[in-house]
Amino acid sequence: MIDAPKPVLWHIPISHYSEKARWALDWKGIDYEARAPMPGAHIPVALWLTRGKYKTFPVLELDGRAIGDSTAIIAALEAAHPERPLYPSDPADRSRALEIEEWFDENLGPDIRLLAWHEIRKDVKVLAAASRTLTPPGLRDRPMVEAIGKRFGSAYVQLRFRVGSDESAARARDAVLAALSRLEDELESSGGEFLVGDRFSVADLSVASLMYPLVNPPEGPALESLPPAFEAFRDPLVERPGYRWVERMFARHRGRSGVEAQPLGQVE
Repeated sequence: MIDAPKPVLWHIPISHYSEKARWALDWKGIDYEARAPMPGAHIPVALWLTRGKYKTFPVLELDGRAIGDSTAIIAALEAAHPERPLYPSDPADRSRALEIEEWFDENLGPDIRLLAWHEIRKDVKVLAAASRTLTPPGLRDRPMVEAIGKRFGSAYVQLRFRVGSDESAARARDAVLAALSRLEDELESSGGEFLVGDRFSVADLSVASLMYPLVNPPEGPALESLPPAFEAFRDPLVERPGYRWVERMFARHRGRSGVEAQPLGQVE
């Protein structure tokens, strides 16, 4: 009998959507290989892997398929590896959990990413550190690669994530605050530790993963240096119930990440 090939996750180390896929794989105890190409290279790689269907990561190679989109990845994992399920067994609870996943995917994910990169792009040291973090370890110390990263980083971030406009950043801040309020409404409605039912589900994993850039929990990919403007946005939120809930979800249910910590340290 021929063993099935190990799943391969193509990911961006500090991406919240990639964290969502990594967490699902780790939650189910699946042994997988993580691959992270150079920044920018992930677009043609994703297009090639998915035959033009997706242009970004994460993409999971599983049982001969290349699956793009974190939501589809979790669905495929649930079908192929039902142990430690993330979908509630009750049909109503499952529908509710998937609804929450979809809402935060669409209404939080893009805006929290835009806001973070908007502020990172304006801070030369943090942007250089981010470029270094996203560069494969074997290439990080090559002078030419470092020089290209510094010049390419700002332009790439603006083009890829459509950052640069203060008006867009302001709208993103409002969207993140609205999502945090929605999370707190859901917690009040559920009346317990979890968003749906009495056990950890895809709803909890998704919302916590997508909130990770704001909360920056130690169990996630480490962001050791954030721009002062982003810190100023975050500081008034740290005592809110939703913020504390994200911290608890990572502390209690994340465990050790399947990817090594990705520090954004200071660059001299």
